[in-house]
Amino acid sequence: MKNEVKQYRLISGMTQSDLALQISVSRQTIHAIESGKYVPSTVLALKIARFFQVEVSVLFTLEETD
Repeated sequence: MKNEVKQYRLISGMTQSDLALQISVSRQTIHAIESGKYVPSTVLALKIARFFQVEVSVLFTLEETD
């Protein structure tokens, strides 16, 4: 799954720790999502999208290999 979390975070001028604090997860979770090592749950994906005020499909996109 491709994601744009890092791009939105950087545009917002936030660190991984800042974003993690805002959505109540660890910095390591944000790192894992951004690096594609972890696919967030539906609830977590919705929290991230709500925080950035975008649709989930803007942040997360299925790839053909998914």
